[in-house]
Amino acid sequence: MSPPPPGVTVLGPQRRPTLGQFVWPDAGGSPGDHTDDRPIAVVTAGWLEREADDGEVRSLLGNRGVNLGLHARWLDVRERDREFAGAAQEHRAVLDELQQNYLVALDHALTALHATAARGGGRPRTAVAAMEDALAVVRLVDERHAMRVRRAHDDFAAAWLPQDRPVIAEHRADVQRRLEDAAGLVVAGGHVGVLLRVLHLFHVAPFVPPTVVSWSAGAMALTERVVLFHDRAPQGPSHAELYDAGIGLLHGVVLLPHARRRLRVDDLPHMAVLAARFAPDRCVVLDDGIRIDIGRDGALPPDARVVGDQGRILAVGTQS
Repeated sequence: MSPPPPGVTVLGPQRRPTLGQFVWPDAGGSPGDHTDDRPIAVVTAGWLEREADDGEVRSLLGNRGVNLGLHARWLDVRERDREFAGAAQEHRAVLDELQQNYLVALDHALTALHATAARGGGRPRTAVAAMEDALAVVRLVDERHAMRVRRAHDDFAAAWLPQDRPVIAEHRADVQRRLEDAAGLVVAGGHVGVLLRVLHLFHVAPFVPPTVVSWSAGAMALTERVVLFHDRAPQGPSHAELYDAGIGLLHGVVLLPHARRRLRVDDLPHMAVLAARFAPDRCVVLDDGIRIDIGRDGALPPDARVVGDQGRILAVGTQS
């Protein structure tokens, strides 16, 4: 019998940390007074070479934090299993090429959709039908890309069997032991691509403790699909794009950290397209100071903020 899914708390960006306000459940599974003194596993792999610079996080955890060192483990795999490392590098090149091809197709599909929306005039029924068709093309481009990325991962895993590589198996066993001994898991933000790679490679998902806290890219990595977005990038706006599959602890949501900084939230048609592209998943806004406690059934609380059908940011409890 598989263990019950964890309870996941998603925080807004930690520029002004709120992690220290979280009260970790005791061993009985109810909020307590820290009677459970087991360690809390920490993932800061998204910080890359700064992975071990986790003193503030450990302090906010009452010095109970134990870093899993997933990025350092990946560097060890690269050093001790160079055959696998070379294959992984080639696999990354394949994924990058798939992403670039996808972005070309996505740009054309979204350009057509926005041109259809801007056309104006005509009869409402035909205009709605045209928009539905244009949106269906965009969603098809997204879906085909997700399928190709998933197939590339499956082919790589079948060819190289990471679970049978001695160095990876050694690290997986140690990570499993540390997770099974932990009262909870904290996943920090950073480089989402690196987070996804190490969380998958070291097989974290099956062994997560009953309580998980995450933010920014760390929260995105817990979902079923990771969407990159930035309307205000220094090099110019870019389309929201499907990137890769997360580890699937959170279902039915697309998480949008720094949403008000990165998205044109006042452009309602633009935001409505974002919501429609990824429906029925809900696009959840993660701004500073936000805390969302997601139950073991995966339900969002009523005060969680999502992008509605009309492009407005609304609380879940206000939607019909």
